[in-house]
Amino acid sequence: MRVVHLSLTNFRNYVRLELDLPPNISVFQGANAQGKTNLLESICFLATTRFSRPVAERELVNWNALNEKMPFARLSANIQRDTRDVKLDIVLQPRSMAGGAGGAITVPMQKHIRVNGVGKRGVDLIGQLNMVMFSPRDIDLISGEPSLRRRYLDITNSQVDPRYLMALQRYNKVLTRRNHLLRQIAAHQAGADELAFWDQELVSTGSYIVLRREQSLKQLNDLANPVNEQLSGGREKLEIRYRRSIDAGGSESDSLDDVEQAFKRALKESFQREIARGVSLIGPHRDDFGFWVNQVDMGPFGSRGQQRTIALALKLGEVKFMLAETGQTPVLLLDDVLSELDSERRDHLMEAVTNYQQVLITTTDIDRFPPGFLARAEQFTVQNGQILM
Repeated sequence: MRVVHLSLTNFRNYVRLELDLPPNISVFQGANAQGKTNLLESICFLATTRFSRPVAERELVNWNALNEKMPFARLSANIQRDTRDVKLDIVLQPRSMAGGAGGAITVPMQKHIRVNGVGKRGVDLIGQLNMVMFSPRDIDLISGEPSLRRRYLDITNSQVDPRYLMALQRYNKVLTRRNHLLRQIAAHQAGADELAFWDQELVSTGSYIVLRREQSLKQLNDLANPVNEQLSGGREKLEIRYRRSIDAGGSESDSLDDVEQAFKRALKESFQREIARGVSLIGPHRDDFGFWVNQVDMGPFGSRGQQRTIALALKLGEVKFMLAETGQTPVLLLDDVLSELDSERRDHLMEAVTNYQQVLITTTDIDRFPPGFLARAEQFTVQNGQILM
């Protein structure tokens, strides 16, 4: 799988871009704030309808377009898959023309999505283009908030498993309704018996999410550990562990029925606490996972170099995971990947990505790359929202 052509209009600092992308390795060099990261994020957005980090969608529209009568941003890509070609289009525009001072968009944005020219929902877009993106912020996956790790795992699974995506969307809606009901019960505006329906919905959707996450993390662990060992020169053995909120004794061999039963027991045990706090305390929205190297928890105790290596190993393992799940090699996006890596780890990384189907790499310093690696790559210069050969 690869992106053959990328077209951007009024997206971030790209007023207009038409870019043919070659297979294998492309290196994009430029100073800071020229558009290197935005280029990779555009592909991430076309694949998942999200940025790799939380960003308000109104911020995606180029500031020059805000004074136009109909401000919009458009992203389009031609995708070459093993069995067919796909054309993806996303148009972002305000739901109304109300704006704030200086032309700032203050109203919600709406997405118009087309796949091969046919209007689609966001759920129909996801999976058409599979990608894996690494950025310097991914070190936060190791040491940051649990919500970042859950978000990462949700995006990864949603690209390869439509059932997971549907379960996640339903679960989030049920969770909102259930939390509202818990607050009503606490205020004596509803009866506790009204929870039964929402509890069953929470269990039926949430149990699949938990089980799929555990299965995916086991695969990612098996695939990322050899990469981590390679990047660390064989010195560091990685283990990824999932932590359920529904029980402390879950195992990787649990069936869906086992998870559902554990979920139901946990809801009963937490009933009084949830009523008192007016919020759901049990479920995949409270789960987490962590990273251990040589039996040491890398969240609080890992060095930045170790944490960065783990994040890289996780993303390279994710490429193999997606290939195993879909039969398609995802596009690999590496943003400023070589910063903070010593020369040994840089060499191991360059060796690891050499034979990938399509890799897009950004850098501020082209001299960080070995000459032999650059000889096999197409080189581009990014300057003020323009791409130059």
